[in-house]
Amino acid sequence: MSYFEKGYQMYVEKCEQFGLQPVNFRYYINQLSYQQLLSYNDYAMEQEMRRNG
Repeated sequence: MSYFEKGYQMYVEKCEQFGLQPVNFRYYINQLSYQQLLSYNDYAMEQEMRRNG
């Protein structure tokens, strides 16, 4: 879940940068597309393999 949180933090920072109100974390996660979820999962697995390998 920490990789989703990192993505959310970047989203919040960009919203603040442009003066926009970010949605809450739960809504953010629910709005991700299937391909975005797959990308997050692939990235998380890759990072885990680097840490453990």
